[in-house]
Amino acid sequence: MRVSINRILILLAALGLSACAFATDASSLKPPRGAKAAIVMFEDLQCPDCSRAYSMVWEVAAAHKVPVVLRDFPLPMHNWAFEAAVWARYFDHISSDLGNDFRKFIYANQIQVSRDNLPQWAQRFAGENKTAVPLDKDKDKDPDGKLAELVKADFALGQRIGVEHTPTIWVVGNSGVSQPLVEEVKDRDKLGQMIDDILSKAQPVSAVTSPAQKKKPAAKTQKKAS
Repeated sequence: MRVSINRILILLAALGLSACAFATDASSLKPPRGAKAAIVMFEDLQCPDCSRAYSMVWEVAAAHKVPVVLRDFPLPMHNWAFEAAVWARYFDHISSDLGNDFRKFIYANQIQVSRDNLPQWAQRFAGENKTAVPLDKDKDKDPDGKLAELVKADFALGQRIGVEHTPTIWVVGNSGVSQPLVEEVKDRDKLGQMIDDILSKAQPVSAVTSPAQKKKPAAKTQKKAS
């Protein structure tokens, strides 16, 4: 019996260390270059809660003048989420604004979207935005599979940092050379306050610039997710 208890204690300790590793690993999330802070959202286009969070995230980001970084995390239980993420990447390649608008469009029509009619919804969105879209087969939008690989890379990142559900939202800040400030957002009503707190702790954006760069400073723009 003593051996069994010891084994259980060892297992629990290992699980505890594993959980800590996941939490600590979220420090790999960083704001885009030149930004003191950012909102990072792991999303699933078939997730009802993501549809409720999406517009709110962008509104809070705009109010606090911080960028949003979107990460794909299509859950295995959702049968069209992965393909929807690939479609979003397709529109991202035309423009990041168009990709973000497509996500908003899918969330707004999420109840009506299915695995079979997803291409028709993509075509409808493309028509409303006067842009081209592949004709028949799903593979036409991603002939070399590179867009699918981007989605898979985001999903793998989410797994590494312990994402288990969507949406999972962090506010991240630049805390110097090594680790950024990272907090998981659990109460979305506090998202604005979290941004203020992160900004108050962030380091000044003072990257070393060349003489040419000093003569022509970069324009200040809000980077959208790709």
